[in-house]
Parts: sequence; structure tokens; C-alpha cells
Amino acid sequence: QVRVVESGGGLVQPGGSLRLSCGASGSIFSFYPMAWYRQAPGKQRELVASITGGGSTKYADSVKGRFTISRANVKNTVYLQMNSLKPEDTGVYYCHAEIGVHGYWGQGTQVTVSS
Repeated sequence: QVRVVESGGGLVQPGGSLRLSCGASGSIFSFYPMAWYRQAPGKQRELVASITGGGSTKYADSVKGRFTISRANVKNTVYLQMNSLKPEDTGVYYCHAEIGVHGYWGQGTQVTVSS
């Protein structure tokens, strides 16, 4: 069983920044494709950013140029640096680890962008 735990959410003003962290257990973390999703109230969960084991990244159009996903394999951690935050970035952010045919979710961390 793989355990995925997010941290770093909070309340921030528009234009501000936050960095989310996600730790995942497992000795072969460096091979896991990892991703960040978010879910706003009343909306479906959507993919925000993903990173392969080799470090290739993809982003949703709505966050390109503002968010950066990265990973530190020696720490079994993936990060989401969020800059120039907008109110529409508000939601619960979830980390996802893909291991073979299985996917593992964290419990989520709340991000609220409001003045």
C-alpha cells in the first residue's frame, strides 16, 4: 500500500504564491508518474499538472506560466509551486501517484485565494 500525503495549502491573496508538497511512500518513488489535481466547489476534479519519472511535465492551460511541478526523488516528494494565484484557483488540491495499474490519492489540501 502506498501512502500519499499533501501539505502546504492555505489562504492567500490574489497575486500571491503557495508551494504544495506531496510525500509518497515506496522505495521506487522515482519511477512513479505523479500529478496534482484540484476540485473547486460544485465542479469536477481536474488535472492541474503532471510529471513523469523522467521529469517530463504537462500543465492545464489555465495554469501554464504560473504553476511549476517538480520532484525531489531523494525525498520521495513532488512539489507544486503556484504563483500569481487567482480566485479561480481556489479548491482542494489532491496529489496522485500512478504505480502500474493502480492510482493512489492523498487526502487533499485546501487552497483559498481571496482578498
